[in-house]
This record gives sequence, structure tokens and C-alpha cells, in this order.
Amino acid sequence: MNQNIKNRIEASDTSINSLLKGQKFYIDYFQREYRWGESHIKALVEDLTTTFLKAYTPGDDPEAVAGYDSYYLGPVVFSTNPETAKKSIIDGQQRITSITLLLIYLNNRQKAFSEEERVEISELIFSVKHRVKSFNMTDAEREPCLRALFEAGAYELSEHDDETIKNMVDRYDDIGDCFPDEVDEKAMPYFIDWFVENVVIVQINAFSDENAYTIFETMNDRGLNLTPTEMLKGFVLSKVADPEKRNEINEIWKGGMQQLHAVDKNADQSFFQAWFRGRYAMSIRPGKAGSKNQDFEQIGSRFHSWFRDQHVELFGLDSSADFYRFFKEEFPFFIKWYLIYKNASTHLTAGLEFIHYIHHWGIAVSLREPMVLAPIAYGDCDATVRAKMNRVAQYIETFTVRRSVNNKKFGQTAIKYTMFGVIKALRYCSVDELNTVLNEFAAEIPQKWDGVRWFKLNGMNRKFVKHLLCRISSHVDELVGKDTSYSNYFSPKGKPFEIEHLWANKFEDHQDEFEQIMDFHTWRHNIGALILLPNGTNQSFNSDHYVDKLGHYLKENTYAQTLHREYYQKNPNFLKSKSIKDLGFEPHDQLKKADIVQRNELVQRICEQIWA
Repeated sequence: MNQNIKNRIEASDTSINSLLKGQKFYIDYFQREYRWGESHIKALVEDLTTTFLKAYTPGDDPEAVAGYDSYYLGPVVFSTNPETAKKSIIDGQQRITSITLLLIYLNNRQKAFSEEERVEISELIFSVKHRVKSFNMTDAEREPCLRALFEAGAYELSEHDDETIKNMVDRYDDIGDCFPDEVDEKAMPYFIDWFVENVVIVQINAFSDENAYTIFETMNDRGLNLTPTEMLKGFVLSKVADPEKRNEINEIWKGGMQQLHAVDKNADQSFFQAWFRGRYAMSIRPGKAGSKNQDFEQIGSRFHSWFRDQHVELFGLDSSADFYRFFKEEFPFFIKWYLIYKNASTHLTAGLEFIHYIHHWGIAVSLREPMVLAPIAYGDCDATVRAKMNRVAQYIETFTVRRSVNNKKFGQTAIKYTMFGVIKALRYCSVDELNTVLNEFAAEIPQKWDGVRWFKLNGMNRKFVKHLLCRISSHVDELVGKDTSYSNYFSPKGKPFEIEHLWANKFEDHQDEFEQIMDFHTWRHNIGALILLPNGTNQSFNSDHYVDKLGHYLKENTYAQTLHREYYQKNPNFLKSKSIKDLGFEPHDQLKKADIVQRNELVQRICEQIWA
């Protein structure tokens, strides 16, 4: 091999279109897993769509997109074999995977568009050679998942799928959950054009693995730039005049950062963003072209400089004594409750259950966390803080579930102005005042519970449907005194639960009620025609007739058992509870359209009871 070629390193800024079109990338073995979480993908979608909507004006000529602001997505590093031209991803696999998932989502959204409105992006996802389709990001383990998402918008997970596949499916679902309504059918072609041409990536290409890994290590291990948290700390300590008190604050700060970093390496920045937005931000950028960033956005990008500019006006910190008191008392108080909130997010905690629920189905983290912290006042007792946090989380879940069962989205760009108004209204509320305010906001949610009657599973809402069925199943268990919880269904220690269709996918068995196969599928996916079963159980008889499966349901969760008449005979006390009697359970010896209607109405009553 020519030594000059081997030692060559090339770097250039490029667009997504140039990066992906007609390319094949191989994923290096040492970084094969895709590990992006919900917060990462939602932050990316939020940043991209916000940047686009800032520039886009309905009625723009298509050529105007070239003049829209660009968005920098960061560097990617490749190692290219000069002899075979095989290109391996050394750094940037997480971003390229996420870009591919977003492109697949955008391509699926376009399927309903006319040919004139559609933007051709499939060649950025896969290429065809000798009539064989292969994805540009080459990895045999990912191929079935990518193919299913591209062709059907959904992939059925199995117990054999690894962390990467599960994360890819979840992140694809997250994109659908958070993608804003403002990027509608008219705006979508403009957004796609902007995304593939105006999003900038720095492509670094080395022609030997050794050089590629050196670049990778340099980029990841030798960064010496101060973080916003470190710059904020420097400013705060400079304002505490007494050396002993300054050292005291420094030790408090270090202890707080250690606790936050034990949760996540970026938890310090998330904490300050949530605290400052929830308690102090007074303004947010208007949703019109050319508007400037306000408090909310400035905290998101440079909270250290925002605090420096606002510490007197919004925080009332004017003297050394003010800074000392605030960071000795209020700072650790809010770190404590932020850590409790983070723990309750991932672990179902008595008294903070709704925190856990909105971790799995709630608004964007950038709105959710400030809202939960907003009503907390320094000095509140533990019981008061817990009651406030759980009550706010209950409102968030009510808001998101009601919108979801009415097929309405709640991406940040669609709701941030409404939610910022809620955040400001919650500050300094007592528990009673908080209940009053949130009840008023809940009454103003335009989507009502009767949307449940027409709600159904589709390729874009599987994650929500599972969340809803987990909430329903655990609620009914609770009513009959079973020692089970939401976590037993959503994240059990044993086999995972999967969505079970009560009707097998056999149109021919239902032609007495349906002339068209599409009508049959619509009814089959109704929320009233779905339950949860453990993986394996679901797969073993999901193609059986309903009447043949009915006996099996007696061995499952209470919500499934209530389909069978025998359950009521063996449990005569079941209908004596007022809460259960109000729900109006009935057995279903067969499952016709009328039975599904009844079951839909039952789901509505359960939802109204859960989120009363």
C-alpha cells in the first residue's frame, strides 16, 4: 500500500445528502451497540424542527430553503481501506443510526403524499444493486429491523433481539411521538429538503485504522473546554468574597456534582436547565420567523451566561451574602429533589408513581422536568414536595394520554408555549392552590375521553398502546387487591408483555360482518380488541379463534380474565366493589363488532377512573 495514501487524512463539511447518497458504511465491532435514549432523539428532533420552523414561512418558494439557517450536527470519523474502498464508521455511529431512523420516519410520512409533493430520500436509506436492496448502514443484525421499519413502519420485537434493535425500535417510535404537528403536509417537503441539504456534518476520513482511532481518541479524551456547569461554578465562587465561605460553597458544589454524575454524566447540565427554567425563566421565544431566543432557549444553550446576566433581576442575588446563602441552602435543596425525581422516574416509588409513568409516556424532558420543579419552594417539607411533584406529573400524564387517545401529538414545538404558561402558573403554589390550578388547566384540554371509542393500534403508536394497556391492566389488578403494579407489565423481571389481538389475523373468519379487509383490520386494532399477554404465551396462540383462546385468558391478568364468563362465577365479590361496579364489566362469550364497541366503552370508563 502506498504509504502516502495510508497516512492521508481528509476533513470536509458535508450535507446528509452527500454523506449518505450511494454510500455503504460498516459498523466497527467495538462500537456496534446503538445506545441513544429517548432524551437524545427527542432533543435532536426538537433542535432540528425548531431551527427549521424559525426560517420557514408558508408559501416560500422551494428554492428559498437554500437560504434557511444551517444546523451543525457534529463530526463523524471513517476509516477507508484505500484498496477496497470499504468504509468503516469509527466515530459517529449513534448519529448516523439516528439520522437513518429519522429518514425512514420521514419517508413513511410521505407515503400518503401525492407524487408531486414527495421528496425522494429512499436512496439515502438504501441502495439497489443487481435488483437487491441493501441498507447504506451495513450490519446483518440490523437489516430485518431496518427493513420492517422502512416497509411497514413497525418491527415486532422478539426475546432474541439485542439492546441495539430494541433501542432502534423505541427511538423510531419516539420520533413519531415528538415530531411536531407544525411540520405538516405542506411544510414536510421543505423540511426534508432542508434536512438533507442544510444540516452540516464534518466528515473526517482516514485511510488507515491507526490514524482513524487516533482521531477518535483525540476527540473523545482530550477535550479541555470548560462545560457550562464549570463556568457557572467559577462565576458563583467569584461572587463569594470570604475565602472560608467560598471553600464551603466549593465543597457543597463538588458533592452535588458527584451525586448528579452518579445518575448520568450530563445530569448536572440537565439539573440546571430544569431548575432555572422551572423556577426563574420569564420569557420564551415567539413562534414566528426571525424571533430571538429568550430565557427558555438561553437556559437551554448557555445557562451559565444567562445566570450571569439575570442573577440580580430574577434571582435577587446582589451581594456576597446573597450568593453564599443561596448556594448553601437552596442549591443543595433542589439537587436533593431533582435526584429523588430522577430515581422515581426509573423506579416505581410510592407517592411518586406518576413520575414513573411520565418517564415512559410524557412530554419532552425539556418541558417535563421544569414543570415538576416549578411549584417546589425552598423550605417545603418532604410530604409537601412529594405531593406537588406527583400532582404535576399526574397532570402531564393526563394531558399526554388524552391527546394520544385522540391521535394528537405533543412534541415540544407544538405545546411549549402552552406548557410554559403552565410552568409560570405553578410557581409558589401551595398544594391546595396547585390542585386548583391544575384542575383548571385539565378542564381546558380540548381532547376528551370519548376519543377512546375510536382509538386503535397503528404502526406509529405501539409504544403508547402498550403504556395504556399496562396502566389499565395494573389498575384493574389493584381494584381486586392483587399485588401487582405498572412495572410488572411494562418492565417485568421475567418474560416481557406484548400486545395481544383478541381476533386472529384471519379476515375469512369474519366475513359475516365485513365485506372489506381494511374494515376488518380497523376493527381488529381497536383498543377494546387488545390485551397484554406474556411474550411466548401471546405467540403460541395468537392465530387461534377467539373462542378457542378464551379459556387461556382465565390464567392471565384480571383485565384479560374479565372476558370469560367463568371469572365472574368464581369471583362473586368482583362486582361488589363500587369502583368495579361503576366500570360495568361484562363477559364476552364471542367477540363481534358489538362486543368490541362495548369493550371500547369499558376502556373509556377505566381511563376516566384512572385519570379522574
